[in-house]
Amino acid sequence: MNSIFLCFLCYIISIFQELFYKSYLTQSKVLNLKNQELLHIKGTLEQEIDKRSEELTNAHNLLLNEILDNHNYELKILKSKMELEKNQEKLKQVEAYEQLRAEFFANISHELKTPLNVIFSAQQILEKNIFDSQYPVTKEKKYLKIIKQNCFRLIRLIGNLIDLTKIDSGYLNVTLSNNDIVKITEDITLSVATFIEDKNIQLIFDTDIEEKEIACDPEKIERIILNLLSNAVKFTPEHGKIYVTIKDNYDNINIIVKDTGIGIPLDIQDRIFDRFIQADKSINRNREGSGIGLSLVKSLVELHNGKITLKSSPDQGTEFIICLPCNTVPESNICENISPKEYSYNEHIEKIFIEFSDIYFN
Repeated sequence: MNSIFLCFLCYIISIFQELFYKSYLTQSKVLNLKNQELLHIKGTLEQEIDKRSEELTNAHNLLLNEILDNHNYELKILKSKMELEKNQEKLKQVEAYEQLRAEFFANISHELKTPLNVIFSAQQILEKNIFDSQYPVTKEKKYLKIIKQNCFRLIRLIGNLIDLTKIDSGYLNVTLSNNDIVKITEDITLSVATFIEDKNIQLIFDTDIEEKEIACDPEKIERIILNLLSNAVKFTPEHGKIYVTIKDNYDNINIIVKDTGIGIPLDIQDRIFDRFIQADKSINRNREGSGIGLSLVKSLVELHNGKITLKSSPDQGTEFIICLPCNTVPESNICENISPKEYSYNEHIEKIFIEFSDIYFN
């Protein structure tokens, strides 16, 4: 009986052992699976952490770079503001200097004009007395002629300086009215023909239109053309030719002054309309001039809303082309215009002498 009980007890124990072993195996498999899952999750989390860390590092670097860029940009703005303030201060100083310079030129021009008028008046009185005299005074007449010409040169120089000062200050204006530009140009050209022919230079006028009415200031047009003709005479040798041509382009009209003279050096052609630029700067030059005439011509042309251009080659002559718009003013005041023909003879001749004062005639 005891042996049967022992056998049964052993059987029961073996069953429990088997069940325990199976349970242990099952739990081990579950734990292994859980462990694998945990390892996979750990790996995924580590990858995610690395990815997030890299993103945070990149974001941090981008933020630092952006902060640095903003800082540099602010520094540049600050430097630019400081430079701008300096430049503005310099600009104010330059403007103040230009204002002082303009006032100086205006004052000195007027100061020169007063004694010049006295000298010129005295010269005219002496000239009248000498020419009325019955005694031969050839030498005195020659000296009076020199005085008179140089008075004209000073009058021209002073007038140009005053006008340049007015241009800088914005006070030089043109009085526009409707005029026949062909007639004005032809009258001015023919009025100086005798003076030019005295230098053994042929003057030729041509036009492809008989009449063209545009808005212009006859006095300023006269000054422009006389200045260009004076330049052409100075740089054209004897037996040369000067051409004044008018070409109608419907919307605009060209006034062309061309000569067969020595031409303008290529290295100064782009600056020929700047102030104080001279084609002949040599000390022993045989052509007088201040270098402001063409600058003034350009300004007067631009006041007519026109433009002036240059064509020239050394020893091939020079050609100035004035292009004026064919506009008209609403109300015609032709009867009130002051054209070259309406000046008195003496006034007109004096204008020519003034513009041609840099040229010595026999």
